[in-house]
Amino acid sequence: MTSFTLPDLAPSRLLKSLPTPSFSKFIQFTEPKLPFSLRKKVAEQLLNYLFKEQLQDDEFYFLEGQQLGLEVRDLGIQVAFTCENEKLVVLPAQQPDAWIRGDSPDFIKMASQDVDPDTLFFQRKLVIEGNTELGLAIKNLMDSVDWSEMPAVFQRSIQLAQRSTI
Repeated sequence: MTSFTLPDLAPSRLLKSLPTPSFSKFIQFTEPKLPFSLRKKVAEQLLNYLFKEQLQDDEFYFLEGQQLGLEVRDLGIQVAFTCENEKLVVLPAQQPDAWIRGDSPDFIKMASQDVDPDTLFFQRKLVIEGNTELGLAIKNLMDSVDWSEMPAVFQRSIQLAQRSTI
């Protein structure tokens, strides 16, 4: 009797053999095509969900009445944030009080806790410009966040982004 075996097409092996999607190419392609109102709505919902505890504890008080600009240089993204009534609000980055600038791999390293934020700032991979007191306040807040306690979907997104930047 002859035995017949199928090739090993287990889902996990099949998925591992597929190329990793390019996070940066996807963002660079889609970001300019999406209307700001849609990006704003999605970003505000995500940020207010992720930082719900910090917002409830009034840890974003220093951002009330001020704007923090975030520039992800390699992706061509510029956006500003403020805090109003214990909610983070996304704005077009016209003239924020302070900027934090860097490339996506460095922001991903910070969020995945692979590199300490201070190290990225001392190496000038992340840069604070403008109102440095505001920039340092947000850097210290981000440094105090336990990213490992973020929702599982956030953790998986960071892992996917890490894989795509390798």
